[in-house]
Amino acid sequence: MSECVLLTSHGLVALCIARNPEARLREIADSVGITERAVQRIISDLCEAGYLSRDRHGRQNSYELHLDEPLRHPLVSDSTLGELLDALAQPVGT
Repeated sequence: MSECVLLTSHGLVALCIARNPEARLREIADSVGITERAVQRIISDLCEAGYLSRDRHGRQNSYELHLDEPLRHPLVSDSTLGELLDALAQPVGT
């Protein structure tokens, strides 16, 4: 049986950050099932795209998602990052 994943690693990293803005790279990597290096690249992509800001506090980063940023794909360009994350946070069946 093949594994079908409906969300990209970028979306899953954003979801992890939404749940814990002070999560460490290792925590995010373990949750998503990717390497810490991949998480670093994705965080850089999200920052470059305007979805995320990173703030360094000593040796730890904290992150701020820009929830009003519109999604980029034409099929969902009328929705924002916040709306997507809210939908993913809803209990099943609502």
